[in-house]
Amino acid sequence: MAVQSRRIGAIGAIQLDLRRLHESWMELLFPRQRDAAHSVLGKWTPSTTSGWAAYRSWAALGALLVALAYPMTLAGFALRFHTRRIDRVAAGLGVAGVMGLSVVVWGALTAISWFRFAYRGEEIVAVVAAAVVATLAAGAAVVFARVGGRAVTVALAYPSAMTALFLPPVVAALFSPTVGAVVLPGSDALAIWLLDEVLVYGGIEGYLRGHYSLEGVAYVAMWFAIAVPLGWLLGLLVALADVVRPRT
Repeated sequence: MAVQSRRIGAIGAIQLDLRRLHESWMELLFPRQRDAAHSVLGKWTPSTTSGWAAYRSWAALGALLVALAYPMTLAGFALRFHTRRIDRVAAGLGVAGVMGLSVVVWGALTAISWFRFAYRGEEIVAVVAAAVVATLAAGAAVVFARVGGRAVTVALAYPSAMTALFLPPVVAALFSPTVGAVVLPGSDALAIWLLDEVLVYGGIEGYLRGHYSLEGVAYVAMWFAIAVPLGWLLGLLVALADVVRPRT
């Protein structure tokens, strides 16, 4: 009986999610669509034949888009759970605390590198450069998250967090042949795949190959160009989850 109750609850939650998504879509063009059943005025409906045609066409398009978007909403729920935990830790530490923690962690890695690489200067410089990038990006992510507002968080906080994750190994690889031998071949393979499979449309692939070569700081630019859109995508998924199920 308990299993059946949980199953009914899950089905009811999915139905509620789908309804909220569709109502949010309808509100892009029409007033009083979301949660209108709880209002005195009720849901707005057209009063003309042409209005009904537009209303139903928009609703049908929305139903299709909602069916496609709901799996992304589920991914947003999972991401939001983890980002909430990270947000609570970051809020407790503050900007100075997060940057200080990054300095401590990367300082320990620098010390390990000092002994591990037998005092070779290039490896030490590599770790220090990675530490600077990671610390600044992590601090920026916390600052933008604390500014508040969904737009700022999605546009700036999430890309900064992804930058803190992706760029330090690449920066270190530019200073250390040892690190570069591990990091850069994978970057080359990814760049070739992106050019051949993703950026081939619209002539982007030809332009990039004709004007740029993947060496030196171009590796940093490549991973920054990956980190920022990926941050936007993750931020939009969490924002979509907030639209469907607002934070409590």
